[in-house]
Amino acid sequence: MKIHEYQAKILLNGYDVATPKGVPCFSVDEALAAAEELGGDVWVVKAQIHAGGRGKGGGVKVATSLDQVRQYADEILGMNLVTHQTGQEGQIVKRLLVEEGVAIGSELYVGLVVDRATQRVTLMASSEGGMEIEVVAEESPDKIHYLVVDPQSGFNRDGARELATKIGIPELSIEAAVDLLEGLYSCFWEKDCSLAEINPLVVTESGGVIALDAKINFDDNALYRHDEIRTLRDLDEEDPAEIEASEKGLSYISLDGTIGCLVNGAGLAMATMDIIKLYGAEPANFLDVGGGATADQVTAAFSIMLRNPDLEAILVNIFGGIMRCDVIAEGLVEAARQITLDVPLVVRLEGTNVEQGQKILADSGLPIITARTMAEAAERVVAATQGEH
Repeated sequence: MKIHEYQAKILLNGYDVATPKGVPCFSVDEALAAAEELGGDVWVVKAQIHAGGRGKGGGVKVATSLDQVRQYADEILGMNLVTHQTGQEGQIVKRLLVEEGVAIGSELYVGLVVDRATQRVTLMASSEGGMEIEVVAEESPDKIHYLVVDPQSGFNRDGARELATKIGIPELSIEAAVDLLEGLYSCFWEKDCSLAEINPLVVTESGGVIALDAKINFDDNALYRHDEIRTLRDLDEEDPAEIEASEKGLSYISLDGTIGCLVNGAGLAMATMDIIKLYGAEPANFLDVGGGATADQVTAAFSIMLRNPDLEAILVNIFGGIMRCDVIAEGLVEAARQITLDVPLVVRLEGTNVEQGQKILADSGLPIITARTMAEAAERVVAATQGEH
């Protein structure tokens, strides 16, 4: 789950992470009132969407007068902001953050992730603030420094001091930087984050250390522990199909291809998408119905996939372990009869009661193309999109 920059900053303030003073706004008048409330003579008007690259897309403007605040708020609110993370379709801006200006001395990068190799939370830091960390990693990997946090001993302040020195934080600002990094780590750990990134982290001309931007993502599987985080979810920033799927207990992610996938188990779903690509096509979605899908869930899954105007075929790939093949076959038949299935449907079943499941499909009278192996299923679904059976 993602949240907006202003929400992330409010959360970080609770961990003594310094940020510029700012006010979230939903209208031009609110933006102007926010600037007047903040005072000063420089303000930053920032689009709030769940994507990076907002500045390059025209979603971040520095205003030096109240007239400019009004002008920029009017330009940004309602704009279709296109960044490298939104794709060409862009995202409509419905919220703003108006912040006080900051006298920037230097811009740095810090971020926390879970490193699967070490199975530890890892702090990454670089002197190349303002740049995408992926670009820095590719072009200047020596400028990224790491601090791995042992979960038993916790945050290492000595290691953080060394890290802060390596990225060029002045001696007089080191302790403030270490305090900020410790607060960032505490937030990451206590709120079950999957990403906590400050880019840029700035050292001000007076030596202060401030999170000028903030991006925080959360582990969806841990949200049951954090009611206060769930309330921050902005459904306007999410794919309506993905929202509906989550309400039905389905794990669904829209993709750019033409072959819909309905699979039980995340690992098998990933393998199914891979083999579709291997046979020359592209998956239209990731969809994991889990180990105990009902006929209603299968019907909902079909309905969601069929709304995709680019859909050319559907591949159902089920391994009957916890879920029996005959049960899923009955659900597939019932779902296919309830909806108008106007694209080819290829089904591959394997596992418990597979023979009974195949018989249910064969006796249904529905135009279902069956397959015994994943390779055969992929070959047949790709062929079906080309008018071959």
